[in-house]
Amino acid sequence: MYLPLHTYRLTLVLSLSLITGWSMNAGELLAQKAPDVTKLDPALAVNKQAADNLQWHGVTSWGLEGRILPDQKREKWFDRLPASAKGKVTDAVWNLSRDSAGMMVRFKSDSPSLHVHYKLRKSTLGLPHMPATGVSGVDLYARDEAGKWKWVQVTRPAVQEVKAEIIKGLAPGFREYAAYLPLYNGVEFMSIGVEPGSRFEPMTPRDRPIVFYGTSITHGACASRPGMLHTAILGRWLDMPVVNLGFSGNGRMDQAVGAYLTQIDAAAYVIDCLPNMQPADVRAKCVPLVNLLRSAKPETPIILVEDRRFTNDWITPAKQAFHTENHAALRAAYDALTKAGVKKLYYIEGDKLYGEDTEGATDASHANDLGFMRQATIFEPVLRQALSK
Repeated sequence: MYLPLHTYRLTLVLSLSLITGWSMNAGELLAQKAPDVTKLDPALAVNKQAADNLQWHGVTSWGLEGRILPDQKREKWFDRLPASAKGKVTDAVWNLSRDSAGMMVRFKSDSPSLHVHYKLRKSTLGLPHMPATGVSGVDLYARDEAGKWKWVQVTRPAVQEVKAEIIKGLAPGFREYAAYLPLYNGVEFMSIGVEPGSRFEPMTPRDRPIVFYGTSITHGACASRPGMLHTAILGRWLDMPVVNLGFSGNGRMDQAVGAYLTQIDAAAYVIDCLPNMQPADVRAKCVPLVNLLRSAKPETPIILVEDRRFTNDWITPAKQAFHTENHAALRAAYDALTKAGVKKLYYIEGDKLYGEDTEGATDASHANDLGFMRQATIFEPVLRQALSK
């Protein structure tokens, strides 16, 4: 009879303990035997500490994309909503707006290595179903010689204040970079570090963003890193700035949030709130929100999005029925609005947002990277059509 190796180890530990009176328990000894995976594979370790002789550039001196109404007073500089929203939006929305989801800073440099120094607002760096790279990481992209955005590297935070080398050994060249901020954490401060003597050029945030108003999925759950969120993907594909007003569990077509949407000089509005709403809420709130936006912005395209289906709704009939009823409620609102003469109104169906193979979500509800890529693929042609007109 063959026993597992760990059984022999445990038997040896117990025998030694009885014979010698040794006080170390079996669990402690077995834990000592476990290898440090970061030593076996250094790519799994945290980023290297930033060097001491770098030139640091604070991003608040030139600004971030995804930070609406920058001229309005804020409680914290990196908040998504201005201070005036406190007490007007719900407490939950206000607290969630402190997360830096969707924010992105652009710059140019020829430094052979790039570094970042930032402090996170919350000590919880990851979530049970979402890694610290997505919750609290800074995700770096660069334009290649053809002008296409390509991924470079992401930070792997293990502490609340990160002062780390993002990447070294970069190919020579003065190029444009974009660094996406954490999705489910806030930022107290942030600076970009380059090697001494390197060129560094801040890039002013671009005007007229695509504005997304939605739920935890828009907020970023459960992207592996900030640049893999569908709103970020679409920003790169369309080469346009993006505003992310996703509020986890609290994207509900609220008029108070709509009042801030109308203050933004948006290229388009994407309303993607159904995952947090019941059919009765959709019937009550969709038309008033669209009318609010249209009265303030007569020419700005508005895209309504059905909720994705849970990837296991094929085996959960109640959830399947809920999605079907929610879709019908949004479709009825869209039909009523178009019949009433609302122009430049677009519609995205939800059945295939995560694909049809059940592989697009982390927990049935929230997208994984595959699900976000599939959503972006469905959103893109609708946005291109809306923006072209």
